[in-house]
Amino acid sequence: MFEENDEVKILACEDDPRAAGRTGRIVDGVPPGPRTNGRWTVRAVGLLIGPVLCHSHELRKTG
Repeated sequence: MFEENDEVKILACEDDPRAAGRTGRIVDGVPPGPRTNGRWTVRAVGLLIGPVLCHSHELRKTG
């Protein structure tokens, strides 16, 4: 389970494959629900990549 501001490495990202291999921070303060289809919002991925939505299995906590 992730918490708000956790640093994560994006292993894969169905939402935007360009985000794979990058690190970012979890935005969600609560576990994701139906609105995001169970995906976590990750920000600060890169200059040309906005926040992305990733499933738990696509992320690994780094910090």
